Amino acid sequence: MMDGTSLDKLLSAERQRCRSEGVRDDHLPFVVAPAGAGAAVLLVHGFSATPWEMRTLAAYLAKRGFACLAVRLPGHGTSPEDLAGRRWEEWLAAVVDGYDLLATRFPRVYAAGLSTGSLLLLALARQRHPAGLILLSPYLRLRHRLAPFAGWLRYLKPYQQRPLGSAEAAHYYSRRPLAGVHQINRLVRAIAPRLGEITLPVLAIHGEGDQTVDIDSGRALVDRLGSKIRVYERLGPEAPHVLTAAENPHRGAVFDLIGKFLEEIEAQPCARKSRC
Repeated sequence: MMDGTSLDKLLSAERQRCRSEGVRDDHLPFVVAPAGAGAAVLLVHGFSATPWEMRTLAAYLAKRGFACLAVRLPGHGTSPEDLAGRRWEEWLAAVVDGYDLLATRFPRVYAAGLSTGSLLLLALARQRHPAGLILLSPYLRLRHRLAPFAGWLRYLKPYQQRPLGSAEAAHYYSRRPLAGVHQINRLVRAIAPRLGEITLPVLAIHGEGDQTVDIDSGRALVDRLGSKIRVYERLGPEAPHVLTAAENPHRGAVFDLIGKFLEEIEAQPCARKSRC
């Protein structure tokens, strides 16, 4: 077992590197952990966001006895231009590094990802063995009709401008690089044919108010998994894409579903001995 202070010290070099790239303190990777935590959760934010997106979930999980580590995906928290030059393989490498940091210190490591972060967890599951996955707003298709053509549209229109409120603008890019959307398309193509090979316990949650991804494609993704334990929840039209956001009136329900999922796995007899 390791407390949050000890784990945070191990992140000091990474946090310093992030600062050298211009990442603000509230966008750095972070650790939240109660003393004596026996299991951990890796948290992965979505495209054009930062670890800040996962802070409220981390606080909730810490209160339930889980250590949490939120990673920062390369190109995020810096500039849209930086993100435009990144590949999904770099994002995955950051996720794998975060998992390995936890796995050498906790006997069970779960993982929760939002949107593109959830897709990266599916890629992680082919390289490592999390105790369970929490997929928030997973998808196989983005809703924008031109998203499939981002590979060549990026040369004609490098960035997509989107309106953001003042609160959102502090934590998300208002200019999203189409080169990044192209990387998302590459990621989907890489994981989609191998979904049946993933047999870990999975909880997936969608909101019917999601205006970013095709949630029906997300349900299809879940159905194609090889997991024996597979829980799917779809919330009403008031629930947006970013299920961890304060604007989501069902955020409490989302967190409770996650807590129940983790506690049920933790209660299984094999959980304390090895991965089920």
